[in-house]
Amino acid sequence: MKIVIGSDKAGYLLKESIKEMLTEQGYELIDVGTTDQNAPRPHTVTGPAAAAQIQSGEAQRGILICGTGMGMSMAANKNKGVYAAVVESVYSAEYCRKINDANVLCLGAFIVGEAMAKEMVNRFLETEFVQDFPKWRVDFLTGQKELLKEQEEQVFR
Repeated sequence: MKIVIGSDKAGYLLKESIKEMLTEQGYELIDVGTTDQNAPRPHTVTGPAAAAQIQSGEAQRGILICGTGMGMSMAANKNKGVYAAVVESVYSAEYCRKINDANVLCLGAFIVGEAMAKEMVNRFLETEFVQDFPKWRVDFLTGQKELLKEQEEQVFR
């Protein structure tokens, strides 16, 4: 699985730590910045750059980090086919995948510590959509996902 990763200045150090972990785990990464703390990229640049990698299929999942995760989420979610979730727990990192099929994890470097963030990233990456659910719930959530895609067609141009 190829992962796009990005941050603004606030998320830079956490991004670098997560990059190191993911590289050691054998993931292929696309870093869309910030790559230099002295030349930071804002969430309005980094979020769309990551979204473009998801939209093109170049990356299957994304990880975006800013101070709260909110700015990155807002910037990434402006793009069709990108489902960026701000999470603050391991549980929400798992369930944004399981229930909502989120493809971008947004973290707040001011909110979660490094060890927790790494655990959240791992759970996000190892969880699949509707994993371990009974058929009735799989059917329901799959239908909801399709409705969301139909809504996107109406909203995004």
